[in-house]
Amino acid sequence: MNWRDYWNQDTPIYVSERHKLLHYRLVANDIIGLIPSADAAVLDYGCGEALFADRIAAKCGHLYLSDAAPLVRERLDERYGRNDRITVLAPEEIAGLPDASLDLIVVNSLLQYLSLDELRGLLKLWHGKLKADGRLILADVIPPDVSPVTDAKALLSLAWQGGFLKSALVGLGRTAFSEYRKIREEIGLAQYTEEDLADIAGEAGFGIERMPRNLGHNPARMTFEARPLRED
Repeated sequence: MNWRDYWNQDTPIYVSERHKLLHYRLVANDIIGLIPSADAAVLDYGCGEALFADRIAAKCGHLYLSDAAPLVRERLDERYGRNDRITVLAPEEIAGLPDASLDLIVVNSLLQYLSLDELRGLLKLWHGKLKADGRLILADVIPPDVSPVTDAKALLSLAWQGGFLKSALVGLGRTAFSEYRKIREEIGLAQYTEEDLADIAGEAGFGIERMPRNLGHNPARMTFEARPLRED
């Protein structure tokens, strides 16, 4: 099993329904804060179930949701199929969007599941779809010094504040014996230093800068703003 197969099913990554709702609400609120204007075209790439995408769509001109897992896309279509401001796309359909048509691309908690070649290819794709003054947000990037223990502490902090601590403790125990742990041990998660990611993004024509805080609940991970470099 690879990461794409793992996410194309119901997973125990969220310890409770409350955890899932809080996660997606936090991310949605953070994305809303990044939208540059009411008529902006926004792409949430690797969006997952995007439970509050309607709130994001209400703050921009049009929202594109894309996820590699067919099961996830089916659920997105069921939830948002009647919303004229939202379009659900498979990753391969992103290439069909007009070049230089997007104001904002958000890629949250995805880089860790990509190979280096996949990341390089996607950076070039995203670069072509962004407007000259557009922004690419690479969020929840894992630095090399962040361990599963650090991630667990961040979850417990969210659980304490969100009122699902008991579920979180049970969920962490369940995860220790889950497919997620096995795949993480066998395939691993991609980790990047700020310097490494700047070099990789630079190859695709981006200049990047680390943002003051990460999207979502885990302060130990990193979020970067990438902008297309201007050609002299």
